[in-house]
Amino acid sequence: MNIQTSAQSEGSPSFSKAARLELRAVSKRYRGQERPAIPELSLEVDAGEVCVLVGPSGSGKTTALRLINRMIPLSGGDILLGGRSVLERDPSELRREIGYVIQQIGLFPHLSVADNIATVPRLLGWDRQRIAARVGELLQMVSLDPAIGGRYPAQLSGGQRQRVGVARALAADPPLMLMDEPFGAIDPINRARLQDEFKRLQAQVRKTIVFVTHDIDEAIRMGDKIAILREGGRLAQYDTPAKILTEPADEFVAEFVGADRALKRLGLETLAEIKLLEPNGAPASAGSVPRTASVRDALSQLLAEGGRPLDVVDDDGEVAGVITLELLGGLLA
Repeated sequence: MNIQTSAQSEGSPSFSKAARLELRAVSKRYRGQERPAIPELSLEVDAGEVCVLVGPSGSGKTTALRLINRMIPLSGGDILLGGRSVLERDPSELRREIGYVIQQIGLFPHLSVADNIATVPRLLGWDRQRIAARVGELLQMVSLDPAIGGRYPAQLSGGQRQRVGVARALAADPPLMLMDEPFGAIDPINRARLQDEFKRLQAQVRKTIVFVTHDIDEAIRMGDKIAILREGGRLAQYDTPAKILTEPADEFVAEFVGADRALKRLGLETLAEIKLLEPNGAPASAGSVPRTASVRDALSQLLAEGGRPLDVVDDDGEVAGVITLELLGGLLA
């Protein structure tokens, strides 16, 4: 089933598959506070892009998300979704057209998985047959067995609950998704798996996403664009991960990104994107690495194997080339 066609043919929601998001001099000041939580924040997220907000505590990351879906009122400026101001929209109606995923997941414990996913479609008046089809489709899309729909959140692992949370956010095919530390409570191994799974899913659905994290490595891995915020809600730099790693705007950004910027940059490329050494016909003594692996992960495996060459294999298990420490060292230079 094509998600965009399905949603639009039924007349819900009112936007297309993804919508451009613009923050225009957005500010937020809480009563009784001397300084604003966000003074003036301006940035644009193109339709289908993932924008990651990252910064230290007190930089206004979550506040920015809550302003976008009008969970809290703006003190100044404007936010446009699909070219239309969110201030012109009824807040409840607007929130139904914005997917929201949080660290605590927020599933309703008394509802089954299927009923949790169906929450917004029911509010929009979808019929039972359409809801059931959508729930089954989404469970498959987030790599869960549709049979899990009858279970309750307490019966699921943390990773499974997080997948259900993503499915619920996608249920009504929103043009925008807001994700607040969605993988922060997951253990490192499952967190990496969920990140990879989400990237696969985003390649399929192409939503406009604003993603909050405190982890610069996660920001680099997940974002098409990264907005680095200083304490006090001021924008330090907004650019692609590659540009931020190679050309940090100032000392604050350079320190926040870390001294290992060159190594982090290797995480942006896969072995499929670099020129490999020709295989000599004999298998490499240290084993193999998939062509889809990042250059950084390949370097890590090379070091773990004592620096011996590795075969690079494609999806069919065929050797596409060979990597060595010297080859990857040249990329670092």
